[in-house]
Amino acid sequence: MNDAVLANWLELIKRMPSLLFGLFLFAAGVVANLNSGLGMGSWGVLSVGLTMNLPLSLGEATQISGLVVLILGWVLGSPPGLGTLANMYFIGLFIDLILAWELIPQPTTLPLQLLLLLAGIALIGVASFFYLRVQLGAGPRDGLMMGLIKRLSWPVSAIRGTIEVIVTATGYLLGGHVGIGTVITALVTGYAIQLAFSAGGFKPREKEQVDLFSLIRYLSGRGSFPK
Repeated sequence: MNDAVLANWLELIKRMPSLLFGLFLFAAGVVANLNSGLGMGSWGVLSVGLTMNLPLSLGEATQISGLVVLILGWVLGSPPGLGTLANMYFIGLFIDLILAWELIPQPTTLPLQLLLLLAGIALIGVASFFYLRVQLGAGPRDGLMMGLIKRLSWPVSAIRGTIEVIVTATGYLLGGHVGIGTVITALVTGYAIQLAFSAGGFKPREKEQVDLFSLIRYLSGRGSFPK
C-alpha cells in the first residue's frame, strides 16, 4: 500500500465518527418527532398517503419515495455516496435501537410534547451538519436539498422549507394525516438546518460531496479527498 492510498484510507476512517454520530442524532430527532405525538413528519405523511393509493406497505412506500428522491438529487448534481448508503441503513437501525432501549420519553402534556417536538427538529438540524460536513454524500432527501442548493441562489432554510411544505401538501392530498407537529416540522426544519450549518461554518455550496465512484478512485490512490 503506497503513501497516497494509506493517506486516503486514514482520511476516510477519520471522517466516519462524525458521519455515524450525525446519523444517530438524526435517528434521535425522528424518534423525538414520533414520540411527541403531535403528528408525523412530512415524509411520513407522504408515505402514508402513498399506501392509501397504491398496494404498498409503509416500508415499501418509504423505500420507493427514497429511491425517487435519490434519483432526483442525482439528476440535480448530488450523486449518491457512502454517506447516502449509510443514511439509508444506519438511521433505520438507530431508530429501532432508540425505540427498543426507550431512550426518548413519550410526554403526555402539551407543553412537554411541544418541547420534545422542537428538540427533535433541533437534533435533525445538528445531525445534518455532522453527517454532511464529512462530504461522503447526502441521504436521499438531503441529496435533493443539496442538489437544489447548487442550482438555486435561495438560502438553505427556504429550499428545505419549500421541500417540506410540498411533501406535506402532497401527502395530505393523497390522504395522509397532518397534525400540528407536521406543520411545525415542515416550517421550522429548514431554519434549524441553516442555523446548524452557520454555527458550524459549513457552506454547502462550497463543499463537494464525494460520490461512490470518486471514493473508489480516492481509495485506490488516484486523487485525494476534498477539503
